[in-house]
Amino acid sequence: MDNNFLLGQNHFLSLPRPDVTLGPPIGAPDTTTLAAHDFDVDTRTGFMPPQQPLLRLPSDWELWEGTLDRAIASKLQLGSKVGLTEEEAETSEWWRGQVRELPILPTTELKKSEVLLRSPIVIPAPITLPVLQVSRDLQLPPVITYSDDVLYNWRFTNGQEVDSYGNDILPTISNISAHTLFTGTSDEPEFYLSSARMELKGVEALELMRSMMDEMFVGDDIATRRITEYLHELAEVIRELGVMLMKVKEGCKPDVFYHEIRPWFRGEDSSSEGGGEWVFEGLELDESLCRPTELSGASAGQSSLVHALDVFLGVDQFSHSSATASPPNPVSTTSAAASASPAAAGPSQTGGKQPRSTFLKRMQGYMPRHHRAFLNHLANTPRPLRDFVLTKSQEAPARASFSQQGGGNSSESDGQKVLEAYNAAVQALKVFRDKHMVIVTLYIIGPARRKPAGSVPSTTTSSSSSSSKEREEVKREPLKGTGGTDLVKFLKSVRDQTKDALLVSSPGSS
Repeated sequence: MDNNFLLGQNHFLSLPRPDVTLGPPIGAPDTTTLAAHDFDVDTRTGFMPPQQPLLRLPSDWELWEGTLDRAIASKLQLGSKVGLTEEEAETSEWWRGQVRELPILPTTELKKSEVLLRSPIVIPAPITLPVLQVSRDLQLPPVITYSDDVLYNWRFTNGQEVDSYGNDILPTISNISAHTLFTGTSDEPEFYLSSARMELKGVEALELMRSMMDEMFVGDDIATRRITEYLHELAEVIRELGVMLMKVKEGCKPDVFYHEIRPWFRGEDSSSEGGGEWVFEGLELDESLCRPTELSGASAGQSSLVHALDVFLGVDQFSHSSATASPPNPVSTTSAAASASPAAAGPSQTGGKQPRSTFLKRMQGYMPRHHRAFLNHLANTPRPLRDFVLTKSQEAPARASFSQQGGGNSSESDGQKVLEAYNAAVQALKVFRDKHMVIVTLYIIGPARRKPAGSVPSTTTSSSSSSSKEREEVKREPLKGTGGTDLVKFLKSVRDQTKDALLVSSPGSS
């Protein structure tokens, strides 16, 4: 293997980590912070890697890279495309034939580097085996995920990775471009980059979280005032994220996204948009492998940044409240539609553990495993922000008379102010989800309800009547997201119930 592709001794992925599930050894203090290499979270770039992702696998796996190159150059089309030509179908079959003839390449050397463990996904046996083996070691489903499209799919625009002094250049909102693209449209890179820019902006939110957790450890009146200020700053960061989200409209057209880009990262459980069971050929060649059951497509629900905001603010406890009409149901890992339903996930009764909706919990399984560990670390902090705010706001009325007798009422004011600042951050997150619903309506719901370009119009009264009935059936069928959810129902539920996390002032507080 080319040693140039191995991680350096000081690369942040080469540094030792505690076990993802067990944590630090018994007796060893947990010194991890919200921006530690243990979680692949960088203080400067957040969930985005600070170094340019690997742009091409080493020569040992050039057959895979060449296969991807030919697929892109041939402009392969999905079999479900409306108006697929005979020539396009023949080109796709020619490419699949080449894939079936590939040798089954070993993955032993890949496992020596976490960066090299990320590879493209195809289903014929020569790719099925290494992909499932690699996915097993990454602890990820063998599908394209949000992190594949966004976190690890960028390159420096000018190709320069170090400055004139030899220092590493960090990715910023303005110096990166998308790397691997499949549609040949200008809309596709803009769609990925809009999320990448938000991830980089999210560094400010992560730093504010860290600062607030440090202040909660102190917990005095000065710390409360600082947390109040940090919460107002966090609300502003969330508002700016919403502005960035809406800017996707400037470079990505809704119909191009829906009909040309989105189908490529659709999951097996996106049944309302076509497609059947995925078949992984060659499983019998490796008895240690089994057919994967988690095959949802890339989704914004896989963003570690948004999950971090939910968990830190305690909003995840309200993503599906007890007000949901149906009682919780058992969840099957093979039924994404059932697990995505709001009725399938009620609040947990497991004491201190924060409940999450089944779908959002599932989506954490599609995140890089160290980011999952970060969220677990954040969720299990002994000093949750929401509890801190509640305690301080409830202390204020009890201490009011004492403060007034002493000639001041700062404690009362501090408790009320930190509550108001917390509510401002939660409200900003709710508004962010309002904007997300606007984007979903514009980019998914609207195009899904419109007749696709190239479809054949009806020519007779009877066929027109039949088509009308078919359209009504389509309208009644729930529109599914790439993650397998009943899209509209789920997003409205999460958005509307985010506001349930708002705190009410205690009686007697000013």
